Amino acid sequence: MVGMEEEEEEEQRRPPVSPFGVYFNSSSISLAVLAVLEIEEPINIPHSRLVFLLDTLLLRVHPRFSSVIVTGKDGEQRWKRVEVNLKDHIKTAVFPENRSPEYYEERFSSYLSEISAELFLGNRPLWEIHFVKYPTTNAAGNVVFKIHHAIGDGYSLMAALLSCFKRSDDPSLPLTFPDIRIRRSGDAGGGKKAAVARALASAFNTVSDLWTSFSKTKLLADDLSPVRSGETGVGFRPISAATMAFSLDQIKQIKSKLGMTVNDVVTGTVFLGTRMYMKEMEPGSEDAETTSIVVLNTRMLRSYNSVHDMMMSKATESPWGNHFAFLHVGLPKLMSTMARRSLEFLKATQKVIQKKRSSVAVHLNGGLIQLYRKLRGSEAASSYVYWAVKNTSMAITNMIGPTEKMTLADHHVKGLYFLLAGNPQNLTVTMVSYMGQMRVSIGTEKGFIDPNKLKSCIQRAFDLILNSTC
Repeated sequence: MVGMEEEEEEEQRRPPVSPFGVYFNSSSISLAVLAVLEIEEPINIPHSRLVFLLDTLLLRVHPRFSSVIVTGKDGEQRWKRVEVNLKDHIKTAVFPENRSPEYYEERFSSYLSEISAELFLGNRPLWEIHFVKYPTTNAAGNVVFKIHHAIGDGYSLMAALLSCFKRSDDPSLPLTFPDIRIRRSGDAGGGKKAAVARALASAFNTVSDLWTSFSKTKLLADDLSPVRSGETGVGFRPISAATMAFSLDQIKQIKSKLGMTVNDVVTGTVFLGTRMYMKEMEPGSEDAETTSIVVLNTRMLRSYNSVHDMMMSKATESPWGNHFAFLHVGLPKLMSTMARRSLEFLKATQKVIQKKRSSVAVHLNGGLIQLYRKLRGSEAASSYVYWAVKNTSMAITNMIGPTEKMTLADHHVKGLYFLLAGNPQNLTVTMVSYMGQMRVSIGTEKGFIDPNKLKSCIQRAFDLILNSTC
């Protein structure tokens, strides 16, 4: 009897998995982040040094990296600390030797596709590091961190990974990040009448967004189109990927000329390129009802906190874990003469996003899902989140990276991007800034969407917007 009580007490002391961690580790969805580091020189890290680095850095960054998810007697998922055998987590790709960079580029793409569809084993901590020591057209080698989304969101995972990196120019100095300016719709002036008008608009937008969220989950799905098949099981299939880089200076030029945010410009560019792709693949489909899930970080932050600060109880503004929300943003319809009207499309996108930002439905939705979980259970809540995502066409998410070049074990990182595996949609677009560039990555269901053609459309969309603006 005493033994059972001690066991129950030990179980209760284990930290619970966050709500979104539960939703993303279910029979409906299993999300993982693939962070890809393009290395400047051939990868040559002695195994003993790699084990030492992972043991002294990554495993000590946060307990999640040495924990597994277990389900308690109360049905709740919790984190349980375990011994970590690093050999189980270090993977090295093996390809034929002495081939061309183009050959290895294709093999690396196939390798990413393969590991994107592999599920983590439940008896090991939910992360892996993959080394691809073959020169591609972009790098002398690649390192891929694969981490389950239950461990944390992009902000948490970026903070954890950065603890393993050093500044290339001066390892004694910390990495720095672009300044984040948080816009608040309520900051505008205009007196009492304007404040009342904003409050009424916010209330109306909140009701409208709550209805949109509910209807997308339970009633109305997006139209089928070249970017949405509507099939189930998409999240457990391999993905294909393509990446592109845009100059942050050019994005800021457009931003300043049009009075927008960087996110407005990049999101509008991706939306325009997606509509152009739809038109080219199936004329007429560019008018299909198409909605994107735009992921927002809900922390009140201006830069990355250290992992230590994120774990402290006082750091309530930017804690560890999954702290984000979804916006349902409808893609504007494609206009006829895009060379002249690309800016109108961009402004239409901005207008939709501004309305969403003035709504508090983002926060209410999280509370409603939590209430649904308490009433119906975790699996039912996971299913609700699954349908809320699946019934839309695409997802967009972004992170901020360092402004300086990084090194990992004395290897210079020339490029950085990330992908999302396990998304029940056919299309995911991810963005990260690094060394003055915005790296945009496209993850698509393999065989359904042509990522390189879509990449070309997004690049043409950016050129249209840049030329029309500057």
